[in-house]
Amino acid sequence: MPTVSVGRDRLFAALGKSYTQEEFEDLCFKFGIELDDVTTEKAIIRKERHLDEEDEEVGDDEEIIYKIEVPANRYDLLCLEGIAQALRIFNEEEQTPTYTLANITQDSMLKMHVQPETSLIRPFVVCAVLRDITFDEASYNSFIDLQDKLHQNICRRRTLVAIGTHDLDTLQGPFTYEALHPENINFVPLKQEKNFRADELMEFYKSDMKLKKFLHIIENSPVYPIIYDSKRTVLSLPPIINGAHSAITLKTKNVFIECTATDLTKASIVLNTMVTTFSAYCQRKFEVEPVKVIYSDGKSYVYPDLSVYNMEVPLSYITGSIGVSLAAEKVTSLLNRMQLRAEHSVFDDNKCNINVLIPPTRSDVLHPCDVMEDVAIAYGYNDIPKRRLPSMKPLPLNQLEDLIRAEIAMNGFTEVLTWILCSYRENFASLNREDDQSSAVIIGNPRSSDFEVVRTSLMPGALKIIGHNKDHPKPIKIFEVGDIALLDESKDVGATNRRHLAALYCGTNSGFELIHSLVDRIMEVMGTPFVPIGDNTGYYIERSNEPEFLPGRQASIIYKGKHFGNFGIVHPQVLNNFVITDPCSFLEIDIEHFL
Repeated sequence: MPTVSVGRDRLFAALGKSYTQEEFEDLCFKFGIELDDVTTEKAIIRKERHLDEEDEEVGDDEEIIYKIEVPANRYDLLCLEGIAQALRIFNEEEQTPTYTLANITQDSMLKMHVQPETSLIRPFVVCAVLRDITFDEASYNSFIDLQDKLHQNICRRRTLVAIGTHDLDTLQGPFTYEALHPENINFVPLKQEKNFRADELMEFYKSDMKLKKFLHIIENSPVYPIIYDSKRTVLSLPPIINGAHSAITLKTKNVFIECTATDLTKASIVLNTMVTTFSAYCQRKFEVEPVKVIYSDGKSYVYPDLSVYNMEVPLSYITGSIGVSLAAEKVTSLLNRMQLRAEHSVFDDNKCNINVLIPPTRSDVLHPCDVMEDVAIAYGYNDIPKRRLPSMKPLPLNQLEDLIRAEIAMNGFTEVLTWILCSYRENFASLNREDDQSSAVIIGNPRSSDFEVVRTSLMPGALKIIGHNKDHPKPIKIFEVGDIALLDESKDVGATNRRHLAALYCGTNSGFELIHSLVDRIMEVMGTPFVPIGDNTGYYIERSNEPEFLPGRQASIIYKGKHFGNFGIVHPQVLNNFVITDPCSFLEIDIEHFL
């Protein structure tokens, strides 16, 4: 989870109270964050410079630094201002602020015009203005540090969102967001005095320890994103660097914030986090000036969106999940301490709902379970009484799974457990399958090519195990009971899990008859008779034509009129794809059909 470093004295000043370390650790625990480390500015500098403790070159600054660990989805807690405000509200020392947009007409708003070429690289931009803001050195550093924290967190190292902040008084609107060829872009970048062409700038920053890790995002693109004001002054080359002309300083009074993005939702969250946190330093506290973003197709949008949205949560769901009987008034009071305004309403059937208003700072609240969790935090986990669960019975599906696993193990098969994620190639091309775009759940931002898709079959995992154990004495008989995932528009998450059974035989011969007999044994244990084709009272098999199996040596299993699974001899090309030299037979069935 992210760790935020804040000065202890400045934090206590913002809280309006001093704490001992033990008291502050207790407050953090109650709120759901953690005081991870206590150090000093001197120790941090010494560590960065790899100096010994007795070395006195670092000066005498002994400011105490608290390193606070915060939840990864609480972007509002990534700076001192956010933490201090949240803790003050938690301690009931102030109310949750109401964030508003400045009351100006759309004609008088600053405008950002988006050119169509930006769709080739970073198609979205959102903007806002903080008017009459007053920085001191500490708040200015916090403002810069919050941008860095957001870039590392929700912005995914600037690949999804890049933040640019500018001194509005040095610029002239309206602004344009364009995408141009690198040789057509010239400007003086931040902290430089020389004018660079964009392609020259890429070469220049390859030796910069901080910026070189962001170059790959755009350097191979035929066009680079660029933001200009009405005088063609460059604001920024996102996501790499801002222009030197509009750099903010301690004297800046009006800050223009722009976020370019490939993900509009995350861009809105980032913009909201920046403006809600630092609007507290504006002359009109918690007021933000909106900016109108106009796209080339004529559509226009006003940002930021500081509206609250309403979520209704049954009181019974909250109290039942926590395991504590709470009155509606108590629940609303606890939610108010967590920055969620709440009221309760009672219907004719005496059912009580909690109406929760989610502010723009709480983008982490997506589901009633998030509301319930905040109630539990405010109530205190240590105050929730221990209780014995009324029932410890397993789910019917798990009971069935255990029975089937035991039966197959008694037939001489060894159980294995494989990853539910696999590579795109293993799930399709390696099995001679084509992606029909309607079955597989694709991972949007995989960390590795080994984990690109949620498996739609247990077959890749089983074959990989055989491929990695080619020298094991034959025959090899393995099985697995596990979940696969399939796209399903009828589900609220767009996909559904199915519990499958797979068994594989590998030896000097195909072992097709052994896999066939295992099918018959499973059906016998389940009390399902073998019936003629077309009879829906039991199961039967019929010829199939699946690409992962050898033609003419495969079959479909039909259980009570529904396709239930397949078995057969694995196709030689599939075996070759997994570097397997011995013949194999494979079975896979959906055991949820038994329920």
